Amino acid sequence: MLRDDRGAGAGGFRRWLRKTFNDWWFRSMIGPAQTTNAVHGADQQAREQWKRDLAKRKRFTREQREQRERTRLAREAEHDL
Repeated sequence: MLRDDRGAGAGGFRRWLRKTFNDWWFRSMIGPAQTTNAVHGADQQAREQWKRDLAKRKRFTREQREQRERTRLAREAEHDL
């Protein structure tokens, strides 16, 4: 691994990253690592849109999962013939 005169390199970046993100003050400034109340402070319309978008994405995921299950069952039924 190449290093400059100061000893900075990939290890230096890794050290900086660990030092920065393990720092309690910095983590408290960037906020919690969770989505609960993620749109807190936004107006009511934005919160409702976020909820509709989340429901739409969940529905899409559920439909995709059901489609894969139907495909799998059809494939298994075809092999059983």
